[in-house]
Amino acid sequence: MKLLSYRPCVGIMLLNAKGLVFVGRRKSDASVLSGSPYAWQMPQGGIDPGEEPYHAALRELYEETNVRSVKLVAESEEWYSYDLPKEMVGNWRRPNWRFKGQTQRWFAFRFNGDESEINIKSPAEGKHRPEFDEWRWESIERLPELIIPFKREVYEQVVKEFASLPDLVRDK
Repeated sequence: MKLLSYRPCVGIMLLNAKGLVFVGRRKSDASVLSGSPYAWQMPQGGIDPGEEPYHAALRELYEETNVRSVKLVAESEEWYSYDLPKEMVGNWRRPNWRFKGQTQRWFAFRFNGDESEINIKSPAEGKHRPEFDEWRWESIERLPELIIPFKREVYEQVVKEFASLPDLVRDK
């Protein structure tokens, strides 16, 4: 059997003028999340070969939310990793599951656009399949309790590292 590695990815914390964080609810057709109360997450996705993590973060944010009106606020100091549950690993028919987990570089952006820019139903101007079926703004403290349990430790670390950002981006 092939030794599996971690998929290089990015995670994106999108903060609005009130210091709240964008979360999307993963579409219920994702079998691992079907019926789960932990289907809410921040945008994330893979880094293409030769792509810089920052550019991957901008691309993934656009492909999942249609958002482009952002300003970089912070980049995580470390890569954070998580393992996929055993039943998800090695399913060669699902490209993302060909890895034992993900290693993620996280970016925080300040959303400077109008909320009408956010379009999860037809992201990337309809050129990308929707990954979320709902979205909302949420307080940074609640993020770990909303995420699927196998990603929770990463969310706890990201929240700890980015804890001061809501106050930094909030309109005074």
